[in-house]
Amino acid sequence: MNELINIVNRRRALLEKAIKLAAKDEKEQLVGHLRVSKTRGQTRYYKVTGVSDKTGEYLSMKKTDVIKRLAQSDYKKQFIKTAEYELNLLDRFLVNYKNPTEDTYTKLIPERRALVTPYILSDDLIAKEWQSKTFKPNPYEPEKKIFDTRRGEKVRSKSEAIIADTIYELGIPYHYECPVKMVNGKLKYPDFTLLKVRTREVIYFEHFGYMDDEGYRLKTMEKMDLYRASGIYPGKNLIFTYETEHNPLDIKGMRKMLIEMFGEGDA
Repeated sequence: MNELINIVNRRRALLEKAIKLAAKDEKEQLVGHLRVSKTRGQTRYYKVTGVSDKTGEYLSMKKTDVIKRLAQSDYKKQFIKTAEYELNLLDRFLVNYKNPTEDTYTKLIPERRALVTPYILSDDLIAKEWQSKTFKPNPYEPEKKIFDTRRGEKVRSKSEAIIADTIYELGIPYHYECPVKMVNGKLKYPDFTLLKVRTREVIYFEHFGYMDDEGYRLKTMEKMDLYRASGIYPGKNLIFTYETEHNPLDIKGMRKMLIEMFGEGDA
């Protein structure tokens, strides 16, 4: 489903929940509404009970409870009115939004599509185009790539194979050991480079597989420092997993992280 539809549906759900919450507000409804007047830095409150009543009954601060109830009642009425109006607009949008502009291109017959350059690429085309890009893989010890993935490539460890298969299963476009130039001009090869299709963001995924080894940990810290200096850091565009001899890769946790970040079937 188009991400725009997902956003609209999430907004609809939020509005429906809020409208129900407002409707359940069973505090005693007072007749009239609150008028707030501010003169020379002093705020005064008045209870207005009729159309012809332009001034209203003055409410001293001893009647704070009445003032708050009137304010809440006024807010409730206005909130429900505007929320229902917005909900109606969203419903009308969903009824009419059947053919995204991108479909103008994708619905062309193949012979005509081959002659045309699209102005907007669909998510599927973005993913295919990104996935098809070629690059020079990591030249470091290629003979150690002995573990097969479902996509038909070789990786360096069983854990990397599990991660690759999970990414592939979720439909997330990825490159394995794709080069990235660091701030110092050198190339690094993150284990996985993923594309968040909906937002067109590139996310790097590192797996640290020997965290009980002191030398490995020091190199990992140095790599993370270089990543940060190069604008790649957790919370922005980097995710990672890790394991030790007695604490293997948390497969369920890794899968949950990917689903929450990318959505199942992101591509």
